[in-house]
Amino acid sequence: MKKILLLTVFSILFAACSQKENSGNIDTLIESKNLAEIQAKRVELQAQITKLDEAIATLDTTKVAALVSIQTLKDTVFNHYLEIQGNVDTKENILVQPEVPGTLVTLNAVAGQRVSKGQILGRVDDGGGSQQLASLENQYALAKTTFERQKNLWDKKIGSEIQFLNAQTQMISAQKAVAQAKAQLAKTVIRAPFTGVIDEVFVERGEVVAAGAKGLMRIVNLNNMYVSTLVPETYIGKLKVGTVVDVTLNSLGKTYKGKIRQIASSINPSNRSFNIEVALPNPDNLLRPNQVAKLRIVDYISNKAVVVPTNVVQEDGKGNQYVYTITDIKGKTGTAKKVIVEAGKSSNNVTEILSGLSEDDKIVTEGVNTISEGMQLNF
Repeated sequence: MKKILLLTVFSILFAACSQKENSGNIDTLIESKNLAEIQAKRVELQAQITKLDEAIATLDTTKVAALVSIQTLKDTVFNHYLEIQGNVDTKENILVQPEVPGTLVTLNAVAGQRVSKGQILGRVDDGGGSQQLASLENQYALAKTTFERQKNLWDKKIGSEIQFLNAQTQMISAQKAVAQAKAQLAKTVIRAPFTGVIDEVFVERGEVVAAGAKGLMRIVNLNNMYVSTLVPETYIGKLKVGTVVDVTLNSLGKTYKGKIRQIASSINPSNRSFNIEVALPNPDNLLRPNQVAKLRIVDYISNKAVVVPTNVVQEDGKGNQYVYTITDIKGKTGTAKKVIVEAGKSSNNVTEILSGLSEDDKIVTEGVNTISEGMQLNF
């Protein structure tokens, strides 16, 4: 009995000294501020703790089986999305400018009016241009008549060739003068450059107008909308023209299906990105330029992937990623098994597993933080 008592006391003293020594070693290591050695020590201790947990799980016959939820893995289609923000815009959103300065004598446009391409929206005073055109047309008519008569004489070998050529030259010059006057007069007419809606009108009839930053009115076509955004250069080989894009507008609470219609051919050196445009339908006529949109673009597809909930993938002290599977299943009980895996991309709260798991494996999805290798599980 005395020997047993002495052995017990000695064991307690030895354990206390050993613990004190280890504690002193750790404190000394921390005071040394050697990051590499501290990290190495942490890995060593973590490995020892893992071994102790496994031994306890194996030897503890009084333990109660943990209650967990499990999932049977199936091959599925896995899509990974690039999520970025963009701005809604349209190519047909312009300020209408007068081609010539002058007094706005007519204005046939009001805000909200739908107009067709080429429709007359107003006129600028021509400053006598119409009278000048009439005079030039009279001159052209006379020159044409003179040429025709001179031509008849020349065909009958009457008169000289010089007279015929002079008449022809005068007629052509008069014709060009009329065309030039008509082109100049046409500039006084303000026409809709495309079919759309007049968004705002900034002038009144009778104002003196000229081309400037203000413009006469704004015309917008909401039938040719698109989203423009910048994409990091790492995705340059993953996006293609025609790729379907989910475009969500939180302001409308709607998601539209668009397609990439243009990819920039150069990288912006200042932010290492490139521009893309996504054509966007506007069936409800709710889209407006400068709205903020959220884009989800598929940049990776695996047609036969094994995926698990992202939260079940854990990492041990050695940096290995792992999940718990359940083996030795009998009815609604089984044994926890730690399986090292190689995780791929994550999207929509699931992660693709590249290796370590296969179809029909059963993994623990709930209660993973309360179990360890070899533990009895109820599900």
